[in-house]
Amino acid sequence: MSLLSLQLIHSLALGFAVAGLFVALYRVLTEKPASFRLLQTGGFGAVLAVPFLAFAAPAIIIRNTIRGRLIENRRFEFVFLATVLAGIWSLMSGRVVAMVIMSFGF
Repeated sequence: MSLLSLQLIHSLALGFAVAGLFVALYRVLTEKPASFRLLQTGGFGAVLAVPFLAFAAPAIIIRNTIRGRLIENRRFEFVFLATVLAGIWSLMSGRVVAMVIMSFGF
């Protein structure tokens, strides 16, 4: 396995881990699940929700996808597409987190 492949797998895992951490912390602090409806709060709350959702979105997408498949019996194609979207989003956010960690010298 090449070094680039290992870096991409690491970024993917790091992105999902950070997303899960953000969603879990939000749930502990507010006692309600994170969702994209945070953008509808308006004002300063919506501005603060953008960076949060940029990193928490993969976990929210996966949670909504699993619930949609179990409760609404969504088609496989939509579940697959949402999973691919969450994976790509996680990969990109994981790369950002990895670059920030590397910039601090770790």
